[in-house]
Amino acid sequence: MGWWQLNTDTLAGSRFVVSPLAEAIASLLTLAAGTAAHPAGKEWLAAHVPAYRERLDPITASLVRAALGQEWLADFCTPPPSGDRRTFAEELDRLRRTPPEVARADVAVSTRGSLPAELDRSDLPERMADLLEWVWTRTVLPHWPRRRRIIEADIVSRTSQLGHSGWAAALEDLRPGLRWLGDGRLQINARNYPPREISGARLLFVPVTPGHAWVAWDEPHTYAVIYPCSGVLAEPDRPPVPESLGRLLGTARAGVLVLLGTPKSTTQLVALTGQGLGSVGRHLSVLLDAHLVRRRRAGRSVLYYRTEAGDVLVRAQGEG
Repeated sequence: MGWWQLNTDTLAGSRFVVSPLAEAIASLLTLAAGTAAHPAGKEWLAAHVPAYRERLDPITASLVRAALGQEWLADFCTPPPSGDRRTFAEELDRLRRTPPEVARADVAVSTRGSLPAELDRSDLPERMADLLEWVWTRTVLPHWPRRRRIIEADIVSRTSQLGHSGWAAALEDLRPGLRWLGDGRLQINARNYPPREISGARLLFVPVTPGHAWVAWDEPHTYAVIYPCSGVLAEPDRPPVPESLGRLLGTARAGVLVLLGTPKSTTQLVALTGQGLGSVGRHLSVLLDAHLVRRRRAGRSVLYYRTEAGDVLVRAQGEG
């Protein structure tokens, strides 16, 4: 198996971070694959795949296949975030400044040592950066506020779980093949790769909304695990709050009720709605008193969910 060896200081200093570039890379991987798991993803693909394919010239199409369509992603295409709050342009600039010889070597590794002849050129970083900039501007940026709320909700949920139950629980369902082995070992996949010693480096965990996962590093300084947001939170196709329900309950309270079609904790609701903890708590109290939601304990967390009456109310107002 592939695993990273790290000391307690590295683990204690690790962070969950938001990366606009990682979100763009995950979106590019979805466009390149041409498949999505949920209905909203399929609608997103249908809206953007034609323009994406028209955007590709033969060289860039070959670069995507060689660098991102293999078992091993080319390292220069997937730089780890710095851990600081960087804009998409700042993150992309680092990729764009990759030395051409490094980019060619990374693509050769991803294709098991065989660099396609048409990619033996000096503009690979510029081409990949231009494509990612197009993906970000055309397909991600219009939805970024909503995607960012989903990402932040996942981070809130993970950090809350970490505080309650420790790293083993927080990492348990992060992505397939990833788990805490104990003795300073973090398994990152089930493949037969040699272990890496990363003690003293910065370790980052980076959620993205498309269903893609990978690892990235800038040796010896930074290592990152990119993973898809929890299914309970990644609901880009969730219905809007019916206007009539908003008039009945108030828009903010109705929004909480709509979100509770699947169980969520208070911290998840805070991140998804953008409301304060006190406001969400007051809405939940009213909804509990009205028997529109119930709560149950899951480990050390308390999850709220709609009752049958709450479901009937949301459906009735949505059809009204």
